[in-house]
Amino acid sequence: MAILFKTTEETEQYGATLYRSLGKSRLVFLTGDLGAGKTTLVRGVLRSLGYQGIVKSPTYTLVEEYHVSGVNIVHFDLYRVKDPEELEWIGIRDYLQQDSYCFIEWPEMGSGYLPKPDFHLKLSSGSAGHSLEICS
Repeated sequence: MAILFKTTEETEQYGATLYRSLGKSRLVFLTGDLGAGKTTLVRGVLRSLGYQGIVKSPTYTLVEEYHVSGVNIVHFDLYRVKDPEELEWIGIRDYLQQDSYCFIEWPEMGSGYLPKPDFHLKLSSGSAGHSLEICS
């Protein structure tokens, strides 16, 4: 079953709902084409914690860390990763062992190197808006 979001605001609101439902789950994979709403969903998580700064996709930096309201959020974008071993260079094992919520866009680029996620969310966009499917 897919959840449909007609606006960016609805996608962000779902991010807040997602955060509340994660509990002790710490690793979330976000898959979907460019512009499907992956970063918007993470922005919603951060806004629900009170973060008011800019939230952009870490396409070029590969990782962005946020510390807000006593919670650590780590946002990865692996779109530009050519070899999963590059994840070792950015210290992904250390990030995954921290007491942080890790959201990973384009996790397929780290296939065989990343552990199994607690949640796998697939986002897509179409003429009616964005949709989200919970895969695990």
